[in-house]
Amino acid sequence: MALQIGDPAPDFILPNQDGTPLKLSSLRGQRVVIYFYPKDDTPGCTKEACNFRDQWNVLQANGIEVLGVSKDGAASHSKFISKHQLPFTLLTDLEPCPVASSYESYGLKKFMGREYMGMIRQTFVVDTQGNIELIYKKVKAATMADQILSDLGLN
Repeated sequence: MALQIGDPAPDFILPNQDGTPLKLSSLRGQRVVIYFYPKDDTPGCTKEACNFRDQWNVLQANGIEVLGVSKDGAASHSKFISKHQLPFTLLTDLEPCPVASSYESYGLKKFMGREYMGMIRQTFVVDTQGNIELIYKKVKAATMADQILSDLGLN
């Protein structure tokens, strides 16, 4: 059954860019943006990450934590963070991507006539109680953070 607004956000533990495990439920009490993206340092993913970076002060001022999730490992995440001065956490969800799957953000994709399993670009906002507050299945990478702030009335 599809995740819906108001549902408890599936809890998880994933390693961050330093290899340190992060547990979603440890962030209760603050809003959390979880955004799933295909690959570090690719054009769309870079635009999305940089939009979160550029809105970081507003996000932080409103107590919002940002977690980016992809299949890339810690070394790739660290390079991506350094290259673009990303101030937030990137997490690794290795194949078969159990966390992304629990958020319906991993599945069959098509590119140039080829089908393959991959990360689906989607974003979730989790409220301070650990429930899903907003779901974005059609993400405009370049303006995702702007959209969230607008929808929360925080811009």
